[in-house]
Amino acid sequence: MGAHGALLLALLLARAGLGKPEACGRREIHSLVAGGVESARGRWPWQVSLRLRRRHRCGGSLLSRRWVLTAAHCFRKHYYPSEWTVQLGELTSRPAPWNLRAYSNRYKVQDIIVNPDTLGVLHNDIALLRLASSVAYNVYIQPICVESSTFTFVHRPDCWVTGWGLISPSGRPLPPPYNLREVQVTILNNTRCNYLFEQPSSRRMIQDSMFCAGAEDGSVDTCKGDSGGPLVCDKDGLWYQVGIVSWGIDCGQPNRPGVYTNISVYFHWIRRVMSHSTPRPNPSQLLLLLALLWAP
Repeated sequence: MGAHGALLLALLLARAGLGKPEACGRREIHSLVAGGVESARGRWPWQVSLRLRRRHRCGGSLLSRRWVLTAAHCFRKHYYPSEWTVQLGELTSRPAPWNLRAYSNRYKVQDIIVNPDTLGVLHNDIALLRLASSVAYNVYIQPICVESSTFTFVHRPDCWVTGWGLISPSGRPLPPPYNLREVQVTILNNTRCNYLFEQPSSRRMIQDSMFCAGAEDGSVDTCKGDSGGPLVCDKDGLWYQVGIVSWGIDCGQPNRPGVYTNISVYFHWIRRVMSHSTPRPNPSQLLLLLALLWAP
């Protein structure tokens, strides 16, 4: 098989999900600002806008060329994949209709796979989306890493959460040009978080499948429209997603930090779903593959 045949074979295997594992958690555009502020295009290249009938509804994160991670509660009322699209690589949640770049980085959703143990809004709030076609990576579009343990990130004050949600407890929406916002948050341990939520009640609301992050004084938080988005931390130069924006009591309230799905609890479920649902080459790709293998 010639050099051109080998290259095409590698491309076919990659599209089929049969190639080598992809690099993740890398970005080429770095921080210039800190705090709850407007971001810059490419700062968080795994950030996804989940769009219901062409309008931003939830956040998400890119795990690979065919998979997006988000919150299950985003699909409580709208569970048909044909209703959803995924926008990648854009800073604004409302790209202009004539923005051909945005159009080329918009992908249809083929399958919505909600965790089978999802209960209501609060418990096991995690879902995977399989895209109908493979994502093209570039400097503005890259996958995020996940790992099986997030213990090392507890109490870290330098993790980040991003989203296009409301920007004040009073419900003030993003102003034009509707650009992605970022904020640095501290991850709290569950003992402390349950103590905060127990006042004045006595219910243990924060389970092991969740964790809290933000600030105890309510100065930084996520809000409506941020659901499903990623909370990420840097580790030795690579970025890992630790949590998924899940729920909260209002937004930016003292002693009521935001609650996130703990991804490490679902690490093996994520890997199992992605590996068991790997797309296979279509018949025309298989015929081309056989032709390449038999080519002189």
